[in-house]
Amino acid sequence: MDILNIVILGIVQGLTEFLPVSSSGHLVLMQQLLGLHEPELLFDICVHIGTLAAVCVVFFRDILGLMRTTFRLPHLLRSSANVRSLLKTNDEVRMVVLILVGSIPTAFLGLLFREIADQLFSSIWVVGVTLLVTGTLLWFTSKLPQSGRNVSAMSIRDALMIGLIQGLAILPGISRSGSTISVALYLGIDRKLAGRYSFLLSIPAIVGALVISLDSSKISSSISAQLIILGTLIAAVVGYLALKLLLWFVNKGQLNYFSPYCWILGVGALLWAMF
Repeated sequence: MDILNIVILGIVQGLTEFLPVSSSGHLVLMQQLLGLHEPELLFDICVHIGTLAAVCVVFFRDILGLMRTTFRLPHLLRSSANVRSLLKTNDEVRMVVLILVGSIPTAFLGLLFREIADQLFSSIWVVGVTLLVTGTLLWFTSKLPQSGRNVSAMSIRDALMIGLIQGLAILPGISRSGSTISVALYLGIDRKLAGRYSFLLSIPAIVGALVISLDSSKISSSISAQLIILGTLIAAVVGYLALKLLLWFVNKGQLNYFSPYCWILGVGALLWAMF
């Protein structure tokens, strides 16, 4: 790939990783459009590292607070009457537990369908259908109330449901951010918390997926190191801006604004696959 292709793919990854329109679906379509019939796995891994860095910057204080809480957990358990009372009185501890619980179904589905997902990444048909699903999921969030439950009212069931949907987002065309935030809203969770939990939950999922990908036999790349670094930096900067924009849309209750785009792109992908 030349520098123009790298810039385009870096921008696409940065925008679509956070905007609820599926980064994996866009990468499949863009790589097909650019004539890359074999996925450039190393490049994909690096641009995902770039967007992961954007999440860490935006949610730096949250991540730092959760890390401190995790290290203090033994002390907090000793000073509390029991685990149940600690979960009720300490929102940070509760968030740590909810992230751990939500990561379980994500990891299970990711490992279970890993090989199938790799094959689906070459299917434009699948991308077209799943983009239509993503658009529909986003559309109905506009009918939901603006306020909802806070952290102390989130349950293990909520975390499992959101983690399950995040696991299904391994399919290209299913937006990870769009699906997890939408399901959180359908479960009656506060909009701001839905966005925060979705992206904090994404961190172990992205790290886990990257670690698994590093063991792939297709890890080699024909792209130079300089171009990979450029694409990674572009994805990080664009991703930071896109994440900020998405959180604004979530707080305004306007996720459904992205539905028409998903529908149009989904129909376009299906027509492309047919002809």
